[in-house]
Amino acid sequence: MLPFPINEMLQSLPVYQPGRPIEEVARELHLDPATVIKLASNENPLGPSRLALAAMRKALKQVNLYPDGSAFYLKQKLAAHLGVQPENLILGNGSNEILEVLGHALLGPSAEVIVSQYSFAVYPIVSALFGAKLKVVPATNYGHDLNAMLAAVTDDTRVIFVANPNNPTGSTVPPSDLRAFVEAVPAKVVIALDEAYIEFLKDALDLVPDVKSGARPNVILMRTFSKIYGLAGVRIGYGIAGAEFIAQLEKIRQPFNTNLVAQAGAMAALDDSAHVARTRKINFRGLKFYTREFKRMGLDYVPSGGNFILVKVGQGQQVFEGLQRLGVIVRPMGGYQLPEWVRISVGTPAENQRCIEALKQVLRFAVR
Repeated sequence: MLPFPINEMLQSLPVYQPGRPIEEVARELHLDPATVIKLASNENPLGPSRLALAAMRKALKQVNLYPDGSAFYLKQKLAAHLGVQPENLILGNGSNEILEVLGHALLGPSAEVIVSQYSFAVYPIVSALFGAKLKVVPATNYGHDLNAMLAAVTDDTRVIFVANPNNPTGSTVPPSDLRAFVEAVPAKVVIALDEAYIEFLKDALDLVPDVKSGARPNVILMRTFSKIYGLAGVRIGYGIAGAEFIAQLEKIRQPFNTNLVAQAGAMAALDDSAHVARTRKINFRGLKFYTREFKRMGLDYVPSGGNFILVKVGQGQQVFEGLQRLGVIVRPMGGYQLPEWVRISVGTPAENQRCIEALKQVLRFAVR
């Protein structure tokens, strides 16, 4: 026991469990790291673009210097890319940091937070960190029941988190339903739209014009360079909201929270539309491959709008461990109250094929 008091909020604070890294699995199971594939954390199988890599290599020569704390040039470029003003943007150490900034700005012991069942694990963590009351609304077909979430709003509700596409289920919200929801939520309640996977959607509701015009001052869109741009390792994300809201959030943001290398990589990545197009193409083909194979195997799955897919395998933890022994890392879903499921990230065609072959091998012996 520690000889000094710890914040009481930490007593009930859950711990986020990320996908296991290749090196850890290889070391534990005595495997050659070169033979292990990771399909656990929804990373871009193509890696970053060549333009981003070149920019980051160049930036390495200046890592003895602090980065631009305001990320002036990245904000200018990103604003032009999105059609907003730099004042509409806040940058974060991944979009996860934006979630925590929102907690500092909006939450406390008297606040309520509304989330969907089977939503991103960090939402409950942020809520608990600031002592807010969490309301979990039952999911419909493993996705958001927006009508029920709207009905759950009270005078104490401060934030509603909506992920579209949703992680970990991959479910999506129809644009018309999302539009109706955004228009119906009271202006005093912040709608935090987690759009980490928005670039993979073919038909996504674009709320950027609403934010830019000031029509929706209670909406913040959260996006990232980790997924479509393949920059997960340097941690850079951003929020898009009204200038007045962003100005308040900037008071909370830590100085130098986005590093020099990440800023350089993100700026260059915005120029590589071909890499983004290739990523979308390989992801679409990968999802098509997995859904076809799951149907052949008689496995239930959730149609996905992201770069991953949720599949029901029976004993999820057992299958996860069996796949690991074969050098394939996926994500067990017991922590999301989905113990019969695993989540598989879309990899390269060769990685996808190997994953299916390993899954067939494991399921042959798994208890179903």
